[in-house]
Amino acid sequence: MSAQTVTRRLTQADLAKLYQAGEKLVMFTCYDASFARLLDGAGIDCLLIGDSLGNVIQGHDTTLPVTVADIAYHTAAVKRGSDRAFILADMPFGSYQESPEQAFRNAVALMAAGAQMVKLEGGAEMAATVRFLVSRGIPVCGHLGLTPQSVHVLGGYKVQGKGEAAAQRLKEDALALQEAGATMIVLEAIPAALAAEVTAALHLITIGIGAGKDCSGQVMVVHDAFDIPPGRKAKFVRNFMDGASSLHDAACRAAAAVRDGSYPGPEHTYAG
Repeated sequence: MSAQTVTRRLTQADLAKLYQAGEKLVMFTCYDASFARLLDGAGIDCLLIGDSLGNVIQGHDTTLPVTVADIAYHTAAVKRGSDRAFILADMPFGSYQESPEQAFRNAVALMAAGAQMVKLEGGAEMAATVRFLVSRGIPVCGHLGLTPQSVHVLGGYKVQGKGEAAAQRLKEDALALQEAGATMIVLEAIPAALAAEVTAALHLITIGIGAGKDCSGQVMVVHDAFDIPPGRKAKFVRNFMDGASSLHDAACRAAAAVRDGSYPGPEHTYAG
């Protein structure tokens, strides 16, 4: 099976087959129908309606003000604009931490808006919630490492998993999420060697962002990859508009770079 040969909307089963076949998955954040259509046409596998919309769409300093209604609105727009890409939606801050029942109610709203899977941040402490959701028919993606909703606890947007103790905790968190039924985990801003270890130890899909090339796939914030906002970018960001003839060309270049292993390169990764 090749990702490019599937013309209908990809399913969780399709992603699993691509992963088992050793194909790198390509994920972009997406927030509207126009970009959804563009990215879909470039063969992007997964579109993530990220709470990063708080930063790049709404102009906030953090993702914390984003609501379930915001994510649902943008999820519906992305679903309408795409035909093929798998749709993944973020659970925003405060929408799932209180109880599994709260998480279920809000996840239902996102699934009704068009999501095929929801993503939540946190490790072993979220295992019961993940198990509750999965047992009730809601696929879950975890998120470890730099978790933007915990920015104030972490003291800023800093690399995570550095040092033996922190690395061990992250590995244990990943295993806990897998055992709870998560079928995908985003690994953000962690040492590349640690991401490779975690990926090798799991049988689920790992999606890296600032986590090296050994993850099962990569996710990019669309505005960063296309060099839309001004200012300093994170180390793991590559400007795919550089040398591209159009946004479509840039998206195709990004997908090709992930699939052939040339992105991320050593300059986009962190040491332990």
